[in-house]
Amino acid sequence: MNKKVCHIITGLNNGGAEGVLFRLCAFDVSNTHIVISLMDEGKYGPLLRDAGVTVYSLNMRAGRVSLGGLIKLYKLLRLLKPDVVQTWMYHADLIGGLVAKMAGIKSIFWNVRHSTLESGKSKRSTIWVAKACAYLSSWGPNRIVYCAHSAQAVHEAIGYKVGKAVVIANGYDLTQFFPDSAAGQLARQSLNIHASELVIGMIGRFDPQKDHANLIKALGQVKASGFKFKVILVGSDMGSENQEVLAWIERANLKDNIILLGQRADIPRIMNGIDLHVLSSSFGEGFPNVLAEAMACGTPCVATDVGDSKVIIADTGWVAPPNNPKLLADCITVALDEKETNEVVWSNRKNASRKRIVDNFSIDEMIDSYQRVWNE
Repeated sequence: MNKKVCHIITGLNNGGAEGVLFRLCAFDVSNTHIVISLMDEGKYGPLLRDAGVTVYSLNMRAGRVSLGGLIKLYKLLRLLKPDVVQTWMYHADLIGGLVAKMAGIKSIFWNVRHSTLESGKSKRSTIWVAKACAYLSSWGPNRIVYCAHSAQAVHEAIGYKVGKAVVIANGYDLTQFFPDSAAGQLARQSLNIHASELVIGMIGRFDPQKDHANLIKALGQVKASGFKFKVILVGSDMGSENQEVLAWIERANLKDNIILLGQRADIPRIMNGIDLHVLSSSFGEGFPNVLAEAMACGTPCVATDVGDSKVIIADTGWVAPPNNPKLLADCITVALDEKETNEVVWSNRKNASRKRIVDNFSIDEMIDSYQRVWNE
């Protein structure tokens, strides 16, 4: 039966949760989707509207809850009368969940996207909101959707209601992320990288949780061991203007190895242009989209053991402890050695990486999982 599903999300800027919400709304043709952003439309508001999804923005400021915004949300829910309210991220879980209850909505589902809640790593306000959600979790939502098993464990440890959990892994548009050697060659040519060169990449914004310092230290050790390679770093604030990153690169003797590209719109092409993707995060990941996207392009991965990285990669790549550049370097070295010395094994690994995503993390599987939850 077609349901009217109202999604309430903190904001619609560029991020993993926002991307998953967009894919869910755009590809689920069995239900009618409406999106309410507590803040502004950000990146995904116009994209959602182009996909035929109605979008409302309450225009509350980040970290500020306004009475006018709450009243508008209440009135919207009373007007829309959705069959289901699906909230996304802590602030929307708390605010959207409470207002939906007040508006008389019976089917309310939360969505938790983080796997780390530690003082000094997570914002104090975020921790407090998460704890408030934990207190209300036995009363508020019908079910709590976690993006990763690690996220479920962390949140149930701080008091989220046990027995309400359902883990739904992110799903990916495999018509956008797929092996494309021609696109990869074009990416290399545009960066003056020879087809025979080893190329390592990492897609990730400049943020303490991504731990680019750890990555650069590890790459310095890989270079010292005798490997020749190029590195492509992509993400917001990862351009040549970032003096902190430039200093790390200089200290690691990698000035001739690393190319800083900043934010890019051609991520599938970049994924196809690299031989190995590395994720060096030290905390904060739930279900790292970038690993699944790289693997869907047939690009093997090395990652630190954060969030559900190990679940995504399984036996197709390598996982190292976080905050340990030596062990991360060891994994990268093993991967590059295999790429250089055993063409058949490497080709099989590329195929296995793609198959892992196709078999387990397709957009259709994610949509089916949400529909099962909403129909309970």
